[in-house]
Amino acid sequence: MPGKPAPIKKSPAKKAAEKAPEPAPQPEPAPVEAPPVEAAPVGTAPAEAAPAPEVEAAPAVPAEDTPAAEGSAPADATEERAESTTPTEAAAPAAEDGAAAPAADAPADTAPAEAAAVEEPPKAPTPPPPAVPTSAPLDVSVDDVNDNSLTIKWNVPETIGDSGLDGYTIEYCKDGTKDWVVAQEELTPANRYCIKNLTAGDLLHVRVVAVNPGGRSEPGTLAEPVPIHEIGERPKIRIPRALRTRTVKQVGEQINLVIPFLGKPKPAVSWLKDGQPVDTKRVSIRNSDRDSILFVRTAERADSGVYEITVKVDSFEDKATITLQIVERPGNPASVKLVDTWGFNAALEWTPPKDNGNTEITGYTVQKADRKTGEWFSVLEHYHRLTATVSDLIMGNSYIFRVFAENQVGISEMSTVTKEVATIQKTGIVYMPPEYPEHDFSEAPKFTTPLNDRAATVGYTTKLLCSVRGSPKPKIEWLKNRVIIGDDPKFRKISNQGICSLEIRKPCTFDGGVYTCIAKNAQGEAAVSCKLEVKQVILPGAEKDK
Repeated sequence: MPGKPAPIKKSPAKKAAEKAPEPAPQPEPAPVEAPPVEAAPVGTAPAEAAPAPEVEAAPAVPAEDTPAAEGSAPADATEERAESTTPTEAAAPAAEDGAAAPAADAPADTAPAEAAAVEEPPKAPTPPPPAVPTSAPLDVSVDDVNDNSLTIKWNVPETIGDSGLDGYTIEYCKDGTKDWVVAQEELTPANRYCIKNLTAGDLLHVRVVAVNPGGRSEPGTLAEPVPIHEIGERPKIRIPRALRTRTVKQVGEQINLVIPFLGKPKPAVSWLKDGQPVDTKRVSIRNSDRDSILFVRTAERADSGVYEITVKVDSFEDKATITLQIVERPGNPASVKLVDTWGFNAALEWTPPKDNGNTEITGYTVQKADRKTGEWFSVLEHYHRLTATVSDLIMGNSYIFRVFAENQVGISEMSTVTKEVATIQKTGIVYMPPEYPEHDFSEAPKFTTPLNDRAATVGYTTKLLCSVRGSPKPKIEWLKNRVIIGDDPKFRKISNQGICSLEIRKPCTFDGGVYTCIAKNAQGEAAVSCKLEVKQVILPGAEKDK
C-alpha cells in the first residue's frame, strides 16, 4: 500500500484564501483511491466542490479579497505542480503534464474541473500465497545396519502441496545428546539413505525432514534408537502353508498353532489379536529360539480374529498375520410361513437364521409331516433359496412343515415349524381309466435257435436242441429223413417254454441221418434241420483179434 502523500507547498493565492473564514475544514485526499484534488477558492464548501462540470458555481470569493491572484496565481500554480511529489502525481505523470499548461493561463477557480478529469490508476496485482512446508515423512524404519553404517527408509509425506518437494535431509544424534548431525551435504530425492562412517556400539536417534520452498517439514523419527553393530541373522517368520489362508476350527476343538522363525540373537516375540495384546487367560503362548506356539485348549466363538506375530531383533522386525475363524452349527430360521395351498401343492417362505454359526449358510432342509401320523419326511435337502413349493401331497390330508438351516459344520439343532396347517381338499373327481385297444399278439412260428449238426457215438444217448417262438403256441413235430417220428420209445420229444429237444437213446449206426423239427400254428409254420452222424468205436485189441 502506498504511504501518505507528502505535503503540498502552498501558493500566495492559497495563503490569501486561508485568511478568509471557512465553513468547514478541507478533508485530506484518500491515499490510494484517487489523486489529490486542489482546494477550491476560499468560501466554497466541500459539498460544492464535488460537481466538476458546473464551473460557474466554483468562485465564491470576490476578486478584491485576493489581490495577488491576478498576477502571481498562474506562476505559483506551475511552481506548485513542479515541486509537488505526491505518489498519485508520480503514478500518472501523463495526466499531470497535460493539465499543467492550461493551469498557467486559466484562473484559479477552474482547478476543481481539471482535477476531476484525472483517470484512476490501475490496481497492483495480488501477490501469490506464501509456500507452505510439507507434512512429515511417513513410516521411517531401519532397512540395514552393520558395524559402521545404518540404512533407513521412509515413505512420501501425506501432504506435499503446490510448491512441490525439493528432497530430504537425514539427521542423527547419539542417545543422551541433542547435537543433531546432518548426514549428507545435499538433499536426496530418494526414499532410502545409508549413513556411513559410524562408530560401532553407538546408540543413534535418526530423523528425516522433507524440504521444499516453504521450508522444513516436521521430522519423521525412528520409534526407538538404533544400536550400531552387526546383526547375526535378521528375523524372518516362516508361516506354514496351511496357515497362510483362513484357518477354520469348530467350537470346542483344540487350537495349537506352531509358527517357526529365524533370527540371531534370540528374537523377542509378541502377539496381538485384532490390534490388542492377546488375553493370556484364554490363549497360552510359548516361545523358543526357533518357534512360537499359540495354544487354546477349548475354542470359542470369541477366539475368532486376526492374530499378528512380531519377531524382533534389535531394530529389525518381521510381522505375519493369521486369520482364525471359530465356527459352529447355525441357529434355526427366524420364521417359516405357509404362503399358499392349491391342488396337491403348498408354497413355503422363510427367513435366514439370526445366528449363522460364524460362517455362511450353505443351504436349508425342508421336511413335512402328516397330522395323522406325525412322522417327518425330508422333501428338500441342501436347498439354497428362501422359498419352496412342496408337491405330491395326498388329497384329504393335513400337513405341517419345518425348516432347518445348514452351514459347513452341519445342520441346525432346532428347526422352525409353520403355524399354519396345509389341508389338501377333496374334490369330486371321477376316475376314468383310459381305454387301450387290444393288441394282436399272433405270430407265425420262428426258430430263434436252429439245430446244429452233431456226431454221436454208438451206445451213448444224444440230444438235439432248438428254440422256437410263436403265438398261439405252435405244435412241434420231429422227422427223420423226412419221415415223421411217431411214438417210438427210442426217441423222447420234449417242448417247454419254446425249447424243443429230441433225445435219442443209445443210438446205433442206423440212427444217423437228417433230423427235422417243424413248428406249426394258425399263422404258419417253420422248420429247421440238422445232420446226425453215429460212429462206431473200434478198440485196438479187437483189430488184433481179426
